[in-house]
Amino acid sequence: MPLGLNKVIGWTAGIGAVLVILSGASLAALAARPLFPDPPGIASGVSEDRAAALRHFLTQDCGSCHGLTLGGGLGPPLRRELMVDKPVPYLAYTIMNGLHGTAMPPWSAFLTPEEGEWLARELKGMNP
Repeated sequence: MPLGLNKVIGWTAGIGAVLVILSGASLAALAARPLFPDPPGIASGVSEDRAAALRHFLTQDCGSCHGLTLGGGLGPPLRRELMVDKPVPYLAYTIMNGLHGTAMPPWSAFLTPEEGEWLARELKGMNP
């Protein structure tokens, strides 16, 4: 094999190895990032005391229709495994505005938009 061809093959293999390492690192970095990153201010928009009150609200107020374990009742179940395909903005909108033609009321008179998003994230298991 000509000497120049050996150099080209070696150089190509070296570049290929570097690309594999970089793509692996990039994939690892991508995998470490959440699919839907936290909107700015949402995680810090609810104090620990308010988070406890919102968890109580979720159990008692939401639970009065959706079941105290959120397994369903008058309203559909809200278990985490059923929320996987529901985006946080959709859930927050539903919490804040209700669902017309159903028993789901709007909670916007009692909750801030940040609290509605916090509850949506709680339903998905995304809160700390």
